Amino acid sequence: MIQQVRAIYRKGTFVLQEPIVLPEESEVELIVQGPLVLPPRITDPLERERLWRDIFERMDQNPIPADAPRFTREQLHERR
Repeated sequence: MIQQVRAIYRKGTFVLQEPIVLPEESEVELIVQGPLVLPPRITDPLERERLWRDIFERMDQNPIPADAPRFTREQLHERR
């Protein structure tokens, strides 16, 4: 059975944000997904343009080789 619940990590313990029905002593597997971190907003148009230019230059300097191995859908979405 898979249930997705939200929790807050506080003082070494995960505190559930909603009730969950499980028998006592149930063992569960936690998959911890870090908090969403939003980059700072760049309001200066010249700074934004410079950053995009830097990103594209770095991409051009490190292209993916044409003979690079292709990943399958299963490899891209590896599940345990």
